[in-house]
Amino acid sequence: SVILNLHVSTVAPSGQTKHWLQIRALGFLCVCLPVVDADVTVVGSGPGGYVAAIKAAQLGFKVSCLQVIKGRQYGSIPLSSCLCALLNNSYLYHLAHGKDFESRGIEISGISLNLEKMMAQKSGAVKALTGGIAHLFKQNKVTHVNGFGKVTGKNQVTAVAADGSEQVINTKNILIATGSEVMPFPGIQIDEETIVSSTGALSLKKVPEEMIVIGGGVIGVELGSVWQRLGSKVTAVEFLGHVGGMGIDMEMSKTFQRILQKQGFKFKLSTKVMGATRRPDGKIDVAVEAAAGGKNETLTCDVLLVCIGRRPFTQNLGLDSVGIELDNRGRIPINNRFQTKVPSIYAIGDVVAGPMLAHKAEDEGIICVEGMAGGAVHIDYNCVPSVIYTHPEVAWVGKTEEQLKEEGVPYKVGKFPFAANSRAKTNADTDGMVKILSHKETDRMLGAHIVGSGAGEMINEAALAMEYGASCEDIARVCHAHPTVSEAFREANLAASFGKAINF
Repeated sequence: SVILNLHVSTVAPSGQTKHWLQIRALGFLCVCLPVVDADVTVVGSGPGGYVAAIKAAQLGFKVSCLQVIKGRQYGSIPLSSCLCALLNNSYLYHLAHGKDFESRGIEISGISLNLEKMMAQKSGAVKALTGGIAHLFKQNKVTHVNGFGKVTGKNQVTAVAADGSEQVINTKNILIATGSEVMPFPGIQIDEETIVSSTGALSLKKVPEEMIVIGGGVIGVELGSVWQRLGSKVTAVEFLGHVGGMGIDMEMSKTFQRILQKQGFKFKLSTKVMGATRRPDGKIDVAVEAAAGGKNETLTCDVLLVCIGRRPFTQNLGLDSVGIELDNRGRIPINNRFQTKVPSIYAIGDVVAGPMLAHKAEDEGIICVEGMAGGAVHIDYNCVPSVIYTHPEVAWVGKTEEQLKEEGVPYKVGKFPFAANSRAKTNADTDGMVKILSHKETDRMLGAHIVGSGAGEMINEAALAMEYGASCEDIARVCHAHPTVSEAFREANLAASFGKAINF
């Protein structure tokens, strides 16, 4: 018989911490203690959470990262990667099935869609991505804990597994990175088969003959374009008077809408959905009317996609138990170091104010844990780019023309159409343009807006330029490779700075 003293730092029901636990064993010892000590515990393993966990480990912290939501491993990574896979594959099918290939001298007969195989390729990509994150966790010695994470103290998180078992993690710092969830539409019950959210729309078993999308924002047009390319007749019903959601420049929104309509995507703008009913034949009737009020109209579809936005996933996390109150939109209030009113508890990503973007959450996660290590904490949200991954893509960073007018900032505009770009011409992909906004007096770039193929890649040059306070002349005098579509970006800066582009 032996007596072992183990330093495990357990918490007694009274709230007092007991540092020593005495265990008597005969012959051999087998002890399973549901307590893990950590310097940083990240609640949420989506883009913000997993990146923060890895960075914290690289900074020397002992890190635990919780999955948070059953069936949603690594947060929104499956959603974004599924969507990107389907956007790319549906575009390739659209090129092959339509007259685009024929116009290029590529003649193919017997083109058909194997949706099951397309979905399998998507799932394989997701599996590879999530497996890659598991490898990164192991490589960086991040402890990945499966279960719903709940704050049970200012320095404690409890993970509840699917079987109901609990694991207590005592930690110096807690980082909430639980992301967001689909916002429900009042009165419309989602079954993920014929009335679907973005989740169900990524796994439909057949192409619907007709689809109605409630919402013409980023996710609505992305998912709608996937099924439109695969053969569905898609109509988006949007309460606002424009497509592309909040933050998009109105001129670019109109350009984008015209291009999508040319592809066959239909829109009913300034229109609100009143309700939806299932018919005996399985179809769905959707009642709509003008946003300002008016006569009802009924639209019919096989699949109704609800895409009215997302809301912070902050419910039932135990935040109220430590005195953290949410704002009127369900977000967690923080200071400029991402700290809540409880100094040991931090929050990033979709659960705090700002755009719900994966890359914004990633940057916040890195900066937040650097701050925990004593580093500087700074992020310029004006330099965070946004992208709509349709074809053509839409991307922007900085101010819109409407914002500059509202703020009374003197500005200049430089534009360059892809129809005048040599690479776009040779690619037979000339839809869209680049629009640059600069300060009228200093020439400093204030905003960049792109509609066109590869816009999501080009916008990063604009983000870098704005982060370093570049003028449009600075960019115009940087040599760009020829022929590339990025030359259109340079030409637009020439137009903004000097009043005239070279090739247009």
